[in-house]
Amino acid sequence: MASYKIDPSLPEPLFEQVAAAVRRAIADGEAHPGERLPLAKDLATVLGVNRNTVLRAIRVLRDEGLLEFRRGRGITVAGTPERGALQRKVHELLAFAREQGYRRDEIVKLIESAP
Repeated sequence: MASYKIDPSLPEPLFEQVAAAVRRAIADGEAHPGERLPLAKDLATVLGVNRNTVLRAIRVLRDEGLLEFRRGRGITVAGTPERGALQRKVHELLAFAREQGYRRDEIVKLIESAP
């Protein structure tokens, strides 16, 4: 990931740039499902950002389904960028359905009944 540059002058927040760099590393095959990510402090050093910035990016990627946290195993790559994209769409669907007044069980029934 040393080839990815984080640019503080860009309007995009640093944590989003870090998350994009990790996504790209996964997409480029630098990190495969099941592989451990370097420690946050090491990533921060390589990318030239604060450790907390890396941790925030890692939480975003966990929420997208790309990374998972496991006690004793650290942070591992859980999926592919495609899986992360699907996870984002699922979150968008759930948020939209909740705004429309649907409960979780109703959403599940709708999905199960879809062709």
